[in-house]
Amino acid sequence: MTPRSLTLVCVLALAPLSIHAAQPVPLPEVEVTATREPEPVDRVPASVTVVSGEELRARGATDLRTALALVAGVDAPPGGDSGPAGAVPSFWGLHEFDAFLLVVDGVPWGGAFNPAIPALNLNDVERIEVLKGAAPVVYGATAFVGVVQVIHYPAGRAANEVHAGYGSYGSASAGGSYALPAFGGWRQSLAVSGERRKYSDPRTGINEGKLLYRGAGELAGGQLRFDADLAAQRQAPASPVIRQGNELVTPVDANYNPADARIDEHRYHFVLGYLRDTPLGRWDSTASYAHSNVRDVRGFLRPDFNDPTAEPDAAGDNADYQNQNRGILDLYLDSHFSSRLAPELELVYGADALYGSGKQESVNGAYCAGGTAFGCPPDQSGAIPPATTSRPVDEINRLDDRRSFLGQYVQLDWKPGERWDVNGGLRLNETRERNTSTHVDTADPTANTYDYETKTHVRLSGSLGASYRAWTDGVDQAVLYADYRNTFKPAALDFGPDVPFPSILDPETARSYEGGVKGRLADGRLDYELELFFLHFNNLVVSNASGALENAGSELLRGIEAQTRYRLRPDLSLLLNYSYHDARYGRYQTLAGDVPQDLGGKHLELSPHALAAAGLIYDRPQGFSASLVANYVGNRFLNRRNTAVAGSYITLDAGLGYRWRRYRLAVNGYNLTDARKPVTESEFGDASYYLLPARSVVVSLGASL
Repeated sequence: MTPRSLTLVCVLALAPLSIHAAQPVPLPEVEVTATREPEPVDRVPASVTVVSGEELRARGATDLRTALALVAGVDAPPGGDSGPAGAVPSFWGLHEFDAFLLVVDGVPWGGAFNPAIPALNLNDVERIEVLKGAAPVVYGATAFVGVVQVIHYPAGRAANEVHAGYGSYGSASAGGSYALPAFGGWRQSLAVSGERRKYSDPRTGINEGKLLYRGAGELAGGQLRFDADLAAQRQAPASPVIRQGNELVTPVDANYNPADARIDEHRYHFVLGYLRDTPLGRWDSTASYAHSNVRDVRGFLRPDFNDPTAEPDAAGDNADYQNQNRGILDLYLDSHFSSRLAPELELVYGADALYGSGKQESVNGAYCAGGTAFGCPPDQSGAIPPATTSRPVDEINRLDDRRSFLGQYVQLDWKPGERWDVNGGLRLNETRERNTSTHVDTADPTANTYDYETKTHVRLSGSLGASYRAWTDGVDQAVLYADYRNTFKPAALDFGPDVPFPSILDPETARSYEGGVKGRLADGRLDYELELFFLHFNNLVVSNASGALENAGSELLRGIEAQTRYRLRPDLSLLLNYSYHDARYGRYQTLAGDVPQDLGGKHLELSPHALAAAGLIYDRPQGFSASLVANYVGNRFLNRRNTAVAGSYITLDAGLGYRWRRYRLAVNGYNLTDARKPVTESEFGDASYYLLPARSVVVSLGASL
């Protein structure tokens, strides 16, 4: 089924339900991601989509894939190198684990390193804001193609519900969110959840518990706030499948990880903030501390696994393992003023600092996977490969990376008339990084290395945009907008089994141009947006044929995205979107072994031209409710040489529920088409890909408090 036919079927099926009588028109949505200060979405000169918490709960959305399924041009398949609890979202056709910025309640989540998606808590979410492109002024850690901000209910408010569920393969979950009784003037909220998630591969799974406490109260004429976000998680990782030539050769759900494979993480995150009015304007300060301890044990098959023409190594090994401990510390400080200089002019100015310290030690070795069918020796002939602790250690790698991002920023929002909104800002960035790495070869001491490197970069970044309300008729309108953004950030670290070489790569930079039209029609029942974009990317960090990280020269991203939401009735909405992306390498030369390769003009891997989605949400306070979401992902290449093609696929998520009084019973199905397609390439294993999880169904019972 093509995206066009999928859209046509949904429209024809729902046409009889359209009611043209007067209906309540919702108030304009308000965002804070693009501007820091609350601003109506229809005035912001950028593409911003707001997904409400009520919609997430109505659709049974529990991860980033399902939460962002109806945002145009966004695909967030679960899994990846961070484990089954992770995800690798793509925006504007760029599918990289660090290409977007994740923000939680105003704090960069993952700090100076990579988005901390596995620790993300989607319980008690008030809304999710999705900004296309970068936020180069107001955040100290920026990204290039998108910002996702998850906003939980503030202290003293909550979804006020408890829920429990049971699903496929023995999955189970329970949780709740509560507005706790106030203590004096101190408002409080608590959200807790626990989950055991199982998959079609019985060796893959997640066991986790998460807690979010939010408190706020009056202090010295202002508002003091405190958040504590705690997470304990144990993941049993899946094995990526191996590509040989144009084919994926390892079986679906075959898990070749060592017997002791796991990704265990304990994360502690605390936030202290203070807000008050001053003669200089409203003063808002935030201090955040986060620390993670991670034990990461797993294995990766060699590219010639299952290749009968390949020569085995002397020991008969066909896979490599890592047994790694790492600790990550993130500190974030921000202090800014918001001043209204005139009724039409608002100024935001301040400074922030982001500090990250990442330390890891990894012992690596080899083993034989696949048992007797692959000629493994007697001590490794079982169906499950041996534990890493029973195998020899070939190398020991240590890494200590410390980085700081300092910035001073100013942003101006000028409304010269009722129709115009001009927003622009500048940021002065100073980034410093110190990287120390050690490699110890247990067999050949002459191969030992020690590297120490520091780098400092000082440069400006900024943005400028304008919107113009070109037409209005009652609540209907058309708003034209355009913007330019220029940003950069130091290269990401993947915290893989090997030490990086060179120690510190060049910073990634991007310039983007965006324009479009958004507004409302049909007496406010139809929201629409059409966006065009162009982004010129330099120094994207990728892994080369040998598995080492390198800067990839330049990349060009361009495309068009359209999305609509039609309120057929107050309790029934139809959402449709379509995107066309053209993401290619510009200037990029690399080596395949010793052979130079020019990849200029090639499509970025795992970047489809076409994405489409259709959603139907029927949500009532009492009685039956239902949801249906279909996503189409077009053909894409699996490799940079564009010789291996992965076919298109459609996923279907559906839910049916019934509410009576305070209770709700629901059945939700995910990936009901059982599409098991490659969606993310491993940064650690060569020619290795993670697949979409299999079809699953969950039955849940909830109660309002």
